[in-house]
Amino acid sequence: MLMQTSEELRPEFDQYAPSYAVLLDDPLRNRFAKDPLHFHRRKWFLIEKLLKRADLTPRTQRWLDVGCGRGELLEIAGSHFAHTVGCDPSAAMLSSHPSFKTHEQPSLVELPFDDRSVDFVTAVCVYHHVHGAARTLLTREIKRVLTPGGLCCIIEHNPWNPVTRGIVKRCPIDADAELLIGRTTSNLVQEAGFQALSTDYFLYLPERMFHRLGFLEGMLRRFPFGGQYAVLARAPA
Repeated sequence: MLMQTSEELRPEFDQYAPSYAVLLDDPLRNRFAKDPLHFHRRKWFLIEKLLKRADLTPRTQRWLDVGCGRGELLEIAGSHFAHTVGCDPSAAMLSSHPSFKTHEQPSLVELPFDDRSVDFVTAVCVYHHVHGAARTLLTREIKRVLTPGGLCCIIEHNPWNPVTRGIVKRCPIDADAELLIGRTTSNLVQEAGFQALSTDYFLYLPERMFHRLGFLEGMLRRFPFGGQYAVLARAPA
């Protein structure tokens, strides 16, 4: 049954790939940020802060981005890490990746990497496309490929933000989306054996305001109303 779910997802995103940017186009989203890459830059800005808070330097980390899609985040942040790689179930999405190595996943819940082969894993806006027990299987796979004590960062849409809910509801790519609140994601990683370290909410401010008042988002990171959130967790040592 799980394999059926992953096979259904694969051709769906293969079909979306040629017009991915057009399908993401939304007037409300565009008012928040004119530059589509702003959202990826904001994620990297937060990830960098999370690693610093954990006393880690990206230059020492082997990074895997699960569900990397077209590789925008890899392109923005990849050069900061010791080694960078991505994977995705959709071959068509991967075909447009720029300069970093990527691998096609055998299924939604399988990662084509050896045990304990990476130090840091991200899964950005992946889990709302993963349903039921497959979420647990994917989380266990992430733990399998992480070195002991390695970090995992899951970034998701925040369903408590009404603007986020509205954008997701209208987006064709998110037709199958099942949004997770921060507590659900935190419980998910803990049930898989991770230690949940923090949940940070972000994307409060539109692009034009963030450049001047970005420090406010740091002050609001504990309030569960940002457009997205990041759960940081540590694999067992």
